[in-house]
Amino acid sequence: MVCRQCGSEVSPYVTECPYCGHRLRRRAPKLPRERGPSRPRGPRLLEGRLQRLRSGRSLAALDTRPYATIALVLGACGVWIATTGGFVSPERLAVQGPLDGEWWKLLTSQFLYLDGIYAFVALLAVGLFGWLLERRHGPVVVVALFLGAGVAGALLALAVYPEPIVIGANAGALALLAAWAAPDLRAARRREWYEGDLIGVAVFAAALLLMPLARPEASWLSGVVGGAVGLVFGFGLDRMISTSEL
Repeated sequence: MVCRQCGSEVSPYVTECPYCGHRLRRRAPKLPRERGPSRPRGPRLLEGRLQRLRSGRSLAALDTRPYATIALVLGACGVWIATTGGFVSPERLAVQGPLDGEWWKLLTSQFLYLDGIYAFVALLAVGLFGWLLERRHGPVVVVALFLGAGVAGALLALAVYPEPIVIGANAGALALLAAWAAPDLRAARRREWYEGDLIGVAVFAAALLLMPLARPEASWLSGVVGGAVGLVFGFGLDRMISTSEL
C-alpha cells in the first residue's frame, strides 16, 4: 500500500508510515495464516518482509520535490546575486532603523545576506528543515511559517530597539527547525521512540542563535522569536494531528 502523506510504498501490516510517521489506520490488520508447505517459514519469512520494508519507497516518493523550500533558498541566492552585482542596493531591502512606510523590508530582509558564513549556515538550516517539514505538512506550511516568523521577529526588534538591524533568515530558519523538532521533543519528554536527531538539531539551533556574535546584522531577538513561533506552531500542529487521529 502507498502512504497518502509522503507517497512511500509501505507494508500492509503497519499502522504508521515508517518514513513520515503518518497514521495509516487505527488498527493493524490480522495477519493471514500460513497454509501449505510452499510458503517460507521462520527466518526466511522474516527476511522477506524486512527486504520489502527496506525497499519500500515508490517512484512517486522519489519524484517528490520540496518546491517551497527550493524557492526560499533560490530567492536568497537571487537577492545575493542582485546585491553583490550592484543591481539592487542592500539598504533598499534591509531593516535598518524605522521602516518609514517601507513595509516590504519585513519580507525582503529575510532574503538578504551581507556575509557568506551567515548565508551558508542559515540557508543550510532552511534547506534541511524546510525540506523535512515540507514532506510532513506540505509547502504552504513551510512558506507561511518562514515568512511569518521572520516578520514577527522583525516587528519585535522594531518595537524594542530605536535603531534595529534585521538581516537574514535566522528567524525563519529557527522557526522551521523548531517546528520540525517539536514532535520529537514531545516524544523524548514522554520517553517514547522518536526518529529525528535532537543533538544535530541542537547544534544547528546553537549556531543560528550565536550567529549575532559574529555578524551583528543577524538579530538575536528576531532569532529567539522565530524559534518560539516555530515551537508553538509545531506543538499545536502535532496536537491537532494527534487529536484528529483518535
